[in-house]
Amino acid sequence: MAQLTYREAVAAAIAQEMERDETVAFIGEDVAKAGGVFKATVGLFDKFGPKRVIDTPISEQAILGAAMGAAMTGMRPIAEIMFSDFLAVCWDFVANEMSKSRYMSDGQLKCPLVVRTGNGGGSRFGAQHSQSIENWAMAIPGIKVVAPSTPADVKGLLAASIRDNDPVIFFLSTNHYMLLKVKFQMVSMSIHLELLKLYVKVKMQQLSHLH
Repeated sequence: MAQLTYREAVAAAIAQEMERDETVAFIGEDVAKAGGVFKATVGLFDKFGPKRVIDTPISEQAILGAAMGAAMTGMRPIAEIMFSDFLAVCWDFVANEMSKSRYMSDGQLKCPLVVRTGNGGGSRFGAQHSQSIENWAMAIPGIKVVAPSTPADVKGLLAASIRDNDPVIFFLSTNHYMLLKVKFQMVSMSIHLELLKLYVKVKMQQLSHLH
């Protein structure tokens, strides 16, 4: 039975989907040769090359603009915004463009785009790198929001997000990235969960309360 850390599950999910579908590509700052600022995409550049794993300039607008255009013309891009706080720089693309393209085109356009981003505080990255902004995305019609907690969730839900025909904001815990020595058992390395489906992780046998 395989074991993966949280960050290893990210690369495993992306590799699984890139092998499965040649229209999947991955872009972002330092995601290629450097393997990502959190080292969550190590090995992807060597395996899939510079045409599918692409480093970008330091411009969140350029990253999402390019990814959105690719998604609307037949690709399934994964765009990394290094920290979720930086989505504020390119929020117009999220709130008014990618989220509305299917509706405003009467279904003629789809935008199968995953925006992957590190989210949350507690890792000493500074005030502008430590916010939890899931509620921003949840307020936008047309966006699906995913925030996985375990490596199995990461792998299964990231695969599902990549296959989905609507834009998904995929929030990954920066705290969990730091759990380098904590590995989790994977029932199967080929995991594909479904979005918008309830998965019960723990069944409560008894509930009690204090009076």
